[in-house]
Amino acid sequence: MTTRLQVSFEPEEHRRAKRRAAELGISLAEFVRRAVDDALGAPAGPKADISEIFGIADSGGSDVANRKDEYLAEAIQAHLEQRRR
Repeated sequence: MTTRLQVSFEPEEHRRAKRRAAELGISLAEFVRRAVDDALGAPAGPKADISEIFGIADSGGSDVANRKDEYLAEAIQAHLEQRRR
């Protein structure tokens, strides 16, 4: 669970932080989270049990990867037909 926090920056600090976040390809919020993590040091243990991610990509036998183009075409066709009505 995350907690929302409002932080005030001086204009120059804000500009520099936004620029650095952009250089890193991350949001300003992620930049601030990383800076806080760095200042506080690594947490005592993992944030979550690694076993939770096993099987995350298991589709349960889905064929979406093989038929994605067909499914996309069907969705576009249905959307166009709905717009015509």
